[in-house]
Amino acid sequence: MAYSKFQRILVAVDDSPCSHKVIEYAQDLVSDNTSIALITVIPPTSPASYGVDPLLGQQPIVVPEVSEIQLQTAQDYLDRLADSFTSAKEVFTFSKVGNIREEILEQCEEWSADLLVMGSNGRSGFDLFISGSVSESVIRKSHCPVLVIPGKCD
Repeated sequence: MAYSKFQRILVAVDDSPCSHKVIEYAQDLVSDNTSIALITVIPPTSPASYGVDPLLGQQPIVVPEVSEIQLQTAQDYLDRLADSFTSAKEVFTFSKVGNIREEILEQCEEWSADLLVMGSNGRSGFDLFISGSVSESVIRKSHCPVLVIPGKCD
């Protein structure tokens, strides 16, 4: 059953097994007049401090090749997922490096999405308190409806 009300659906995924569930839900929402955009966000690479001695004034270094490889791997993943949306009018892919919540919200607004589909990370209790919930903070700030698929992948 396709919901024609949603013509521009942004789907936020990562490479976890739970994202397959998100993709399945998104595919059910697609009709021949639906544009789909897939986004994945990679957190910035932390500086490598292996072999660095701060007492000698040595600073951790960032290896740009690591970010480039992660970004290319993410883009390859999105390209494979994009091929599964055969009934969509058009499919776009966005691989970003940055704060996950901020990048998803920014892309949602820039692309003028009617609906955002994303998974929850399945955290609860103390883990949720410490790390926060990306899906919860996206829901609070999003300008469009957000469909959150539970993170339990059973």
